[in-house]
Amino acid sequence: MRKMLVAAVSRVLSDVAQKPASRVLVASCNFSNDATFEIKKCDLYRLEEGPPVTTVLTREDGLKYYKMMQTVRRMELKADQLYKQKFIRGFCHLCDGQEACCVGIEAGINPTDHVITSYRAHGLCYTRGLSARSILAELTGRRGGCAKGKGGSMHMYSKNFYGGNGIVGAQGPLGAGIALACKYKGNNEVSLTLYGDGAANQGQIHEAFNMAALWKLPCVFICENNRYGMGTAVERAAASTDYYKRGNVIPGLRVDGMDVLCVREATKFATDYCRSGKGPILMELQTYRYHGHSMSDPGVSYRSREEIHDVRSKSDPIMLLKNKMVNNKLASIEELKEIDVEVRKEIEDAALFATSDPEPSLEEIGHHIYSDSPPFEVRGANQWIKFKSIS
Repeated sequence: MRKMLVAAVSRVLSDVAQKPASRVLVASCNFSNDATFEIKKCDLYRLEEGPPVTTVLTREDGLKYYKMMQTVRRMELKADQLYKQKFIRGFCHLCDGQEACCVGIEAGINPTDHVITSYRAHGLCYTRGLSARSILAELTGRRGGCAKGKGGSMHMYSKNFYGGNGIVGAQGPLGAGIALACKYKGNNEVSLTLYGDGAANQGQIHEAFNMAALWKLPCVFICENNRYGMGTAVERAAASTDYYKRGNVIPGLRVDGMDVLCVREATKFATDYCRSGKGPILMELQTYRYHGHSMSDPGVSYRSREEIHDVRSKSDPIMLLKNKMVNNKLASIEELKEIDVEVRKEIEDAALFATSDPEPSLEEIGHHIYSDSPPFEVRGANQWIKFKSIS
């Protein structure tokens, strides 16, 4: 009996020794299942009440949001590296710093709802269901990219996600059109139409406001106000920086876009408003981008490095969620570090694929013009050269 007991103890100690110390520590923690948090009150326009000022975060959701935000952050930093190594060419607009926007929006909607945005789209691509591998491969122009390597940074799509639009503000009327389709079909779905503070001054955005208000379309217009349109501060570009009031007759709310819980609750409120048949609503997410407008913009000629550092140290969305979770026993530092390691490996593997997967051949240049169509011939730039398009 004594020998059996010694053998059993030896086995347990051996198992513990084989596991990383952090895993043993994580397994021994008594975590809370959920916690209640106070969130910043939204500024309201033409609304009697807004989103709640308290919300519950479960441990499961917290870990999911943390991993998603870390993945978007690492993916964007890897895209920066690949661009500097000349694997990515042309345009590339990164959204690191704005992770709470894309993750919070996805947490507040249904998978069947619809999202359309500008060219700063990588985060929304990921939260809408595309893998980091397919996104990075699209950036490097490879066959395994989400648009077969032919869309690049500005034209990425997935189910119920309509890009990634290169023309400033062009997604506004398209988003209203998607909302019109939702209303026509009567499917209780909502169109979330995102644009930046720079596009807020575009005439077509206001035309879309007008049509959506006239027809009471289920459209949530979302202005991601990251404080700089290209290289211009909002105060220099807009006579009114109250973007949530720009819809005039459309109700609006201004949201802390650096807090994933605040974005989640505001998005739930806005989509519920649309589903109730009241028409469109406008959300302004106050956020910040760490990179410049695009990779050709160093981002420090029109703002100081001290300003960027100040935002990073006080308002970083990943840091804010991490502190909430650790301080309320929803997770431990060691557990979150393990997620960081896992995410880093996933992004490294995705980058390896994105730099080794073959590029599409010239014969494929006409492929996928339509999603479902019999093969047909397409004339190339030279009228005597024709390509075959297949779906």
